[in-house]
Amino acid sequence: MTATETMQRPTATGPFVEGTTGSSLEAPVIEALRTVFDPEIPVSIYDLGLIYVIDIADNGDVYVGMTLTAPGCPVAGEIPVWVQEAVLPVEGVSKVDVEILWDPPWTPDHMSEAAKLDLGMF
Repeated sequence: MTATETMQRPTATGPFVEGTTGSSLEAPVIEALRTVFDPEIPVSIYDLGLIYVIDIADNGDVYVGMTLTAPGCPVAGEIPVWVQEAVLPVEGVSKVDVEILWDPPWTPDHMSEAAKLDLGMF
């Protein structure tokens, strides 16, 4: 078993809250996640509120628990690969595991203020 397989995962309750990992890698990992965009909505998956969990082990193993805007998302199999490819080059990251979580279901309320502004939702 790898470190990411044995890490105690927090329960996903909604969008990830910055400053909760206690790791110096958190900010660069978030920056990397902001480079991954939903192909149907011109907003990053991070700002859409699709990232629920970021766990970072001391050895640089990263676990990302995320959801999708809908279960029938046509790129559901590709987005985890995009996330892995975005986060893996972050200096200090040794491994990235991505898991799709469906609970709690995503709603537009999970979007950041910036995402809502970009989409004209105010």
